[in-house]
Amino acid sequence: MDALDAIFTRRSIRRYAPQPVPEEVLNTLLAAAMNAPSAGNEQPWQFVIITERALMDGIAAYHPHAKMLAEAPMAVLVCADLRRQKHEGSWVLDCAAATENLLLAAHACGLGAVWVGIHPRPEREAKMRELCALPEYVVPVSLVPLGYPGETLSPVRRFDPEKIRHNRW
Repeated sequence: MDALDAIFTRRSIRRYAPQPVPEEVLNTLLAAAMNAPSAGNEQPWQFVIITERALMDGIAAYHPHAKMLAEAPMAVLVCADLRRQKHEGSWVLDCAAATENLLLAAHACGLGAVWVGIHPRPEREAKMRELCALPEYVVPVSLVPLGYPGETLSPVRRFDPEKIRHNRW
């Protein structure tokens, strides 16, 4: 699958087959996430691989948009390590880029995934920090449940020329 095909056909998948994700595929996804651009090449990301059923159920119980964890065989928590920050606040953008790379790589590898927001909701950050025993200098940014798709969604085109300006507003 080429890059444009991945971008135009990727969908948020919330239903999963019970089949586990092989470690070599997971490593490919993480390599893609770590290949994202970052401000000043700070690469502030850290990843927590979540496979424990009790932990995933605990996240689903508190997070209003993470119910799909009941079916997902795993999830990746994308975090920012503030000790790596070179440019104030850029870690948010850096981790968002890593999350998008992870989503596109999952789709290209035949997996389904969905972006579940953690940051900037303080209550979500605090609960993820507690559940995953994160140190204070690590900020949970996004959670990506993933697995082999248990649903097939048609591609959606979102191009809207009304949202385009040239040179000035």
